Amino acid sequence: MMQSYWFGDVGDDGCRPFKGDTAAIAERVRSLRIEMDSFIPLKWQSAADCGTCRDREDYIGKLRGVCMLLAERRIAEEYRKKDVALHQMVGTLDEMDNVINLLTGRAVDWYQVSHPSFSRKYRRKPPRTLMKTISRRGGGAISRMAADIERLSATRTALAREVSDLAGDVMPNCSALLGGLVAARLMFHAGGLTPLARLPASAIQVLGARTSLFSHLRSGTPPPKHGIIFQHRRVHNAPAEVRGKVARTLAAKLAIAARLDLYRGVAVPEFLENAQTKIDAAGNVL
Repeated sequence: MMQSYWFGDVGDDGCRPFKGDTAAIAERVRSLRIEMDSFIPLKWQSAADCGTCRDREDYIGKLRGVCMLLAERRIAEEYRKKDVALHQMVGTLDEMDNVINLLTGRAVDWYQVSHPSFSRKYRRKPPRTLMKTISRRGGGAISRMAADIERLSATRTALAREVSDLAGDVMPNCSALLGGLVAARLMFHAGGLTPLARLPASAIQVLGARTSLFSHLRSGTPPPKHGIIFQHRRVHNAPAEVRGKVARTLAAKLAIAARLDLYRGVAVPEFLENAQTKIDAAGNVL
């Protein structure tokens, strides 16, 4: 019986070397199906005896070339997945939020030094309004900084729209239940569409509530009832006594929706209609 290896087929009656370049060997490795119970690892001398290499250095060099080519192809395959760009966009959006909030706070503190009348009531205004005021009245470097923050905020708004639109294409069922932006954030915290589709409903329910969850595990505080899905109107508008029930129902439907998005990739109207009915019913207070 012949046993297949990357360099050829080895059996009791000798070795039959595989003829081909690095790309051909890589394709051979991808096609090999080996039962590990019967697999017998061989030393490099076996490849030399088979005529594949001259010495150990030549063996390692050829094997390294095959492994590097396989790794490059696997990385390229991962990057071609439809949720990779969406994952990067959501991460960028979150970083932009952090930067805008940090720079806005710094600009307001700076402006207030020379304008003490810029009191607390101004701080309650939206950041964009604050930056318009500062860019118009501040003068010098602080006006330029405020104008840059305004432009960054506009870029952030445009990116959020693109995230929502792309989420509708990548995960149509989750987006229909949550909205594109929230669905994209859920996918981002899960690590991708495939990891999200593998999560149970109980994990999806508290996804994004890491701080509260670890506080519960360390200190015994009440466990979180919801994470990112709190942004869904049916959850945050639900009465306190049924909010946990609504969150559980929504998470259960999202677990199914994520699998539909991964394996079908299209919206399923029958499922969405049934899911919305169940979610609405969970929020009804008797």
